Amino acid sequence: MVKTARPETSTQAGAEPPAEPATKSYFLQRLAKQARRDDVAAPTTIESLIEALEKYLPQKQVQQVHKAYLYAESAHKGQLRLSGHPYISHPLAVANILATMGMDHQTVIAALLHDVIEDTGVAKQALGKRFGKPVAEIVDGVSKLEKIFRSHAEAQAENFQKMAMAMAKDLRVIMVKLADRLHNMRTIGVMSNEQRRRIARETLEFYAPIANRLGIHTMKLEFEDLGFHALYPLRADRIGRAVKAARGNRSALMNELRKSIANALTTDGINAEVVGREKHLYSIYRKMKSQHKPFSEIMDVFGFRIVVAQDDDCYRALGVVHNLYKPVAGRFKDYIAIPKVNGYQSLHTTLFGMHGVPIEVQIRTRDMATVADAGIAGHWLYKTDQGDHQTSRHRARRWVKDLLDLQQRAGNPLEFVESLKIDLFPDEVYIFTPRGNILELPRGACPVDFAYAVHTDIGNRCVACRIDRNLSPLSQQLQSGQSVEIITSDGAKPNPDWLTFVVSSKARSGIRHALKDQQQGDSIAFGRRLLNRSLANANKSINDLDFRRLRRVFKEFGVRRLNEVLEAIGNGELLSYVVAQRLLEADNPDFQGVPVETGGPVAIHGGEGLVINYGRCCGPVPGDPIVGHMTPGKGFVVHVETCRNMTEIRRRRGSKGIIPAYWATTEGEFLTTLRIEVNRKKGIIAELAATLHDADAGVENIHVEERNAQVSSVIVTLSVCDRNHLARGIRRLRTIGSVLTITRVAA
Repeated sequence: MVKTARPETSTQAGAEPPAEPATKSYFLQRLAKQARRDDVAAPTTIESLIEALEKYLPQKQVQQVHKAYLYAESAHKGQLRLSGHPYISHPLAVANILATMGMDHQTVIAALLHDVIEDTGVAKQALGKRFGKPVAEIVDGVSKLEKIFRSHAEAQAENFQKMAMAMAKDLRVIMVKLADRLHNMRTIGVMSNEQRRRIARETLEFYAPIANRLGIHTMKLEFEDLGFHALYPLRADRIGRAVKAARGNRSALMNELRKSIANALTTDGINAEVVGREKHLYSIYRKMKSQHKPFSEIMDVFGFRIVVAQDDDCYRALGVVHNLYKPVAGRFKDYIAIPKVNGYQSLHTTLFGMHGVPIEVQIRTRDMATVADAGIAGHWLYKTDQGDHQTSRHRARRWVKDLLDLQQRAGNPLEFVESLKIDLFPDEVYIFTPRGNILELPRGACPVDFAYAVHTDIGNRCVACRIDRNLSPLSQQLQSGQSVEIITSDGAKPNPDWLTFVVSSKARSGIRHALKDQQQGDSIAFGRRLLNRSLANANKSINDLDFRRLRRVFKEFGVRRLNEVLEAIGNGELLSYVVAQRLLEADNPDFQGVPVETGGPVAIHGGEGLVINYGRCCGPVPGDPIVGHMTPGKGFVVHVETCRNMTEIRRRRGSKGIIPAYWATTEGEFLTTLRIEVNRKKGIIAELAATLHDADAGVENIHVEERNAQVSSVIVTLSVCDRNHLARGIRRLRTIGSVLTITRVAA
């Protein structure tokens, strides 16, 4: 049996350049040959795996790993990889990757068995009995992850939930999956061109960012380099050749700079290792693309890493290099005092070196270097619960639990993937709470993002904020080091406009979830008003009906409860008079006649923005005579009574399609549009805007239509409280000498 690669899907990045065409096959063939050579030349053996495990695991646990190998070998008997090797070589390689990271024996066993449930028909219960429940749960979680990355369709919503739950229960699930993908990338040359490009794109979009989110830097870099070579072989080859050529020209200066830094540290009594940092091809490519810089400018920067023994040596070393070379203002970052969200710690500074060349320096301890390279595996959270290990555990688990919360709030899997991508590409800012605690937020975050990061309830009840003790807009972008205080109100609700400026996935999902609940409540309340209005024609109300006799009607409408009927009416999906007729007929078999829409008008308060909309064609404001109609998905749409669009609705729907309405005590502002004919002159638009501002009317949009050389039509969308407010603004506009006529648009 020849086992082919399982199909996996990836979300296409709209801004990503197209992959290299398959016709440019020279470099593709060379990559494929290299991958085949790697896979054929050095398959992992059980002996090499055991040798690696014996360095850090007790003999009893190593024996359990060997038993798992024998079980997996038997389960995969007869299966081959595309390279021609027995399929067991793949689980062995995955287990070996995890062994080199120092993972525990249960993770290594799960790696050996990670394909047996899906590919050999072995039941999860059988694995649990033989190797323990934790191992069976990890293997089952990896199998479900495989299904998730294959499809993003609506039908996969349950699988997304299982993924988040599996990862929240045990982070080792994602560790095995990452190692599985890493070995597949190492042997990607045996796949077809189409498979290579698809899997490479998915690796760059999901797996590399997840490895980075968990702090596994070495794995992230290998994902990026392998993915870059597979997706863009021509670009990778050209940049690789350019790097080799530049390396020879840089080596003398690199050694000179390294020696000068090392000598300065030794003179100051600091025991340190100074190494040059080699730029990775994908990192160079990304900088060239995002910063629009040529290769020469990217390679002009020299990078060094200084590794010391203790935390205080980091700051002493920083002082030494700042005395040796002039630091670049604003290019210092202290990730030791404020670690990155994935646990990364280091000091970063940029200097002007000899001959004016820019130097980027990272300073860290040996322990920090281990964490930077291996992330959560560097001080594996299952080995200890003390000190930094506890911190790493909390950081990793907190992200995965946030992922679970995100999944539960997402409306559909595609929304989940969108939010996940936002979360996987953070460029953090660090914000202080009033008590001095630090929260990490994505760059571009605003106080609303901060509020939801503190707690979802704080975000939902947010009304204002103070940044560095000064009242500030909720949309203001935050900068690292600022202190934010959120002002809340018990009656407050999230504003749909927040979705236009929040950037964190937690805030977006929290706002959408709250708006959904709010809309549901508003729809039920409005549907109740409409249904009672229709029932009033038969001198009945909802409370008068015997709902024990109405189950058949609910089934007919595809619902189970009264609230579902009311919500459908409030959303415009069911017509209130049709529902009223069916309910009355079912409640009283002797009922004759159809309730007609001659009940009292519907009261409009202005605060029902999620279930009541206002026609853009006429822009009704309080004081205008109004009517409305129900539209599926939009609810109740309010128009000015004389709006031309209402004539068409009356023609198509008849009198029952039009529902009379009136303005009750209103709140908030309403948009309406004016057409202003003016004599063309310099500064007239600014004069119109200033006049409306003086009338306390908000100008939302201004559009100019050229009529002729002397006259222009200015279309102004403005917000007012009511018709009197609008009239004051119009009177102010008429005082401008260049204004010829003013009319309400489509009213």
